[in-house]
Amino acid sequence: MNAPLLLTFNPGSSSVKIGLFRVTPEAAVRVGQGTIDFRQQPLRLHLASDGETKEIALVSGVTENLHDVIDETLGWFATHFPLDDLVSVGHRVVHGGDRFTGPVAIDDDTLAAIAALVPLAPLHQPQSLRLIRAIRHLRPHLIQSASFDTAFHGTQTDLVRRFAIPRRLFDQGVKRYGFHGLSYQFIIGQLTQQFPQLAHGKVVAAHLGSGASLAAFDAGRSRDTSMGFSTLDGIPMATRCGALDAGVVLHLLEQQRMSAAEIENLLYTKSGLLGVSGISADSRTLQASHRPEAREALELFAFRVAGEAARLGTTLGGLDSLVFTAGIGEHQPEVRSAVCERLAWLGVELDREANTDNARVISSARSQVTVLVLPTDEEQIIADEAVAIHHREESTS
Repeated sequence: MNAPLLLTFNPGSSSVKIGLFRVTPEAAVRVGQGTIDFRQQPLRLHLASDGETKEIALVSGVTENLHDVIDETLGWFATHFPLDDLVSVGHRVVHGGDRFTGPVAIDDDTLAAIAALVPLAPLHQPQSLRLIRAIRHLRPHLIQSASFDTAFHGTQTDLVRRFAIPRRLFDQGVKRYGFHGLSYQFIIGQLTQQFPQLAHGKVVAAHLGSGASLAAFDAGRSRDTSMGFSTLDGIPMATRCGALDAGVVLHLLEQQRMSAAEIENLLYTKSGLLGVSGISADSRTLQASHRPEAREALELFAFRVAGEAARLGTTLGGLDSLVFTAGIGEHQPEVRSAVCERLAWLGVELDREANTDNARVISSARSQVTVLVLPTDEEQIIADEAVAIHHREESTS
């Protein structure tokens, strides 16, 4: 008898990562993965298993419900894996608000509550809903679970989460939530396994990808983070603005007569590295460019990341280690070096060769702060939580 399988869906604003895991008594073990970029026409499924990667052209196009795309995708997975053994599906959901403080099984009630949070994450939340509903339509017998990016930051105090606006708005949910929690949860697990002494100390982690944020941990618990009420806040990102004077939004509304939809599009998809450079949202492309706008975009990015790391160190009252993770953080030594040069006053010093090699420890022996590069794996957290939900649902059914 084959071991049961589970799928994970990790949606971005315009793409989705799909993981396939074998459920063992000890853990969820990845056996395959796929990626679909919804911006490509026609759509293509990048399917990886056993060290081989295939690129498959999909016949289906993007529709409002994604039923056809997911049905075709599951069909391709079934040509490589025994999907008859599929028992559960786990989803990354960006926003859990104040209601969801941990993973949950998805039923009608939780689905409605997730949908009610769409205004707080207008790019990401609808993608999760479409994927959940597609699986409900295609495989209604499967147990589905939701893992929330905001849940990890629930250990932050009200002082950290509060904006200086009328208290009634905080009570209505207008507060700092924080995101990338699944990534940070994985990083804490890796620190605990590989660097237990650091895991119990004061840590700032920088999740630097197309979406980017930093978070502060003390003894493995989230104490502060750069993202706040929405995924726009904090440091500049690929196409998102990062922290912005609210007066700019008022100016765009009142003086430039932009609509709310136009401003939303500007801040989410036209800003960040793309907006400053006018060239690309991809930091690799900007690194290869000789244009001054590209250099300025990268310098602004490093400047803001370093500034946020210093601010988070203030929250912690010190800094023992700095962790870089996600696509940029794991693979771009130039960005890490630019950030750490601005933190030299804190005693941060890199080992140039280790940094160039993307080593695990990239700080020098003289550095007063240990600097690490740790790969993240949000899908593993989703899978582990989905397994726990599956076992719980089966035991109560």
